[in-house]
Amino acid sequence: MKARLKSIIFSALGVAAVFTTVTVSSCNDDPCKSIVCAYGGTCADGDCICPSGYEGTHCEVVTREKYRGVWTVFEDGTATNPAPPYQVSFVNGEGATDMTLTNFYNTFPGNDINVRVKSDSMFIPQQVVNGYTIEGWGYLKWSGIYPDHGELTVHYKVVNPEGVTNDFGVNTGTPSKWSRQH
Repeated sequence: MKARLKSIIFSALGVAAVFTTVTVSSCNDDPCKSIVCAYGGTCADGDCICPSGYEGTHCEVVTREKYRGVWTVFEDGTATNPAPPYQVSFVNGEGATDMTLTNFYNTFPGNDINVRVKSDSMFIPQQVVNGYTIEGWGYLKWSGIYPDHGELTVHYKVVNPEGVTNDFGVNTGTPSKWSRQH
């Protein structure tokens, strides 16, 4: 009889524990219940985790849109005198982080170079265009009037077919400054 009473008490305590757990856990609100993440982002603990190429509180910003358009380039490389300002254009590429850059180095009209963007950084993977080897990176900074006004500080180098390196802040020299003002 004593064993049976123990069994009943333990069963009752177990049921009470399960009931309490279910009741308490059902009162906890899901922090993602009212969060909608754009462009395939997913919510975790109330915050959106954005896929590559998207950013913002709710993944609502397409990263490459910050770069797209015409930029004025000011540069002074190690193998050239300060060049007069010229313009380059960022154009969307195939993937969400891919872009092409036209008129880069004011030397490659009609021969775009590939660029990747992520948040406020751009990357120029090593590539050969018309015998010139190009590589580099840059950082975007915009004024409070984004997206109409911004500045890119771009570190890159170009090695011509004869092996002469024109360095814009990769190993030596001064990074080039690109500005956009609409």
